[in-house]
Amino acid sequence: MIAPNPVFSFADEVQIEVLSGKGGDGAVSFRREKYVPRGGPDGGDGGDGGDAVFIVRSNLRTLSHLKQKNLYRAADGAPGGPRQRHGKRGADVLIPVPPGTMIRDTETGEILKDLKSDGERWVFLQGGRGGKGNRNFATSTRQAPRFAKPGAPGEARRIVAELNLIADVGLVGLPNAGKSTLISRLTHARPKIAGYPFTTKTPHLGILSFYDREIVLADIPGIIEGASSGAGMGLAFLKHISRTRLLALVVDLTDEDFLHAPRKLLHELESYGHELVEKRRLLLGNKIDAADRERVGLLGEQYPQEQLLGISALTGEGLDGVVEAISGLLAPGEEG
Repeated sequence: MIAPNPVFSFADEVQIEVLSGKGGDGAVSFRREKYVPRGGPDGGDGGDGGDAVFIVRSNLRTLSHLKQKNLYRAADGAPGGPRQRHGKRGADVLIPVPPGTMIRDTETGEILKDLKSDGERWVFLQGGRGGKGNRNFATSTRQAPRFAKPGAPGEARRIVAELNLIADVGLVGLPNAGKSTLISRLTHARPKIAGYPFTTKTPHLGILSFYDREIVLADIPGIIEGASSGAGMGLAFLKHISRTRLLALVVDLTDEDFLHAPRKLLHELESYGHELVEKRRLLLGNKIDAADRERVGLLGEQYPQEQLLGISALTGEGLDGVVEAISGLLAPGEEG
């Protein structure tokens, strides 16, 4: 089978323009009725412009939906009317993002907001206030004002939405290590699985249910040498490990270079920084169903400081031990 091109696009960073709505203008109007020929001012106020609101949706996994358009604009407030009728408030524009989205200013790079929790709402830009109608400006000496206040303009800003996945456990490994098969066995995630490198093009999340606990696992696309320096999509993928509490290094025991695989992974993690190499971790020797089982022992001799488990993601052998180990390392109340 021909391997797909490893150069691909992953929507974890999107630049968009966001605008709140303009306030509606106040009205200039005078009461005119059959028996009130010289009625006073009765111009209503304009409605406030709509807000630009970010809202966190846990069913979203990437920012690809934001690439479909680069302008998000709230509605303007309606103008006021006669007989003291107020204009309708402009509709908000809701910008849905997945948990773990950071909003940055495009010019300064400043982090404006870190959106983490499902259902969280953040009013980014408030709509302009509606203008006052002429009835608000009547006084004892100015009984027929022929002016009203215009609505205030909305705000406009360009921002960068940047995604860092939030998960308890990050599965990392070289291409074709079997991470996708592993997460599909441990959770309800259904990533694409095939026997060639770069099958996984985007991170996948899955929920591991363990008694009354739910543990979020993330299958991070295969790391290649030089990933920490930007090789392939390394930088884009490595940052998704930064918020995990535990790392599971998955090694393909059928690979003739299996003894060097953990060293390569640790080197990329350490080079990237963000204290990735200091996180709690497991070392999983995968594919014991197809490899010489003595390789698990050799791996343990090479890396005695690591908590090692031999598993087969394909057959399920050893996975109960993986679940127990993950649960123990992520005991409630412990820091990641």
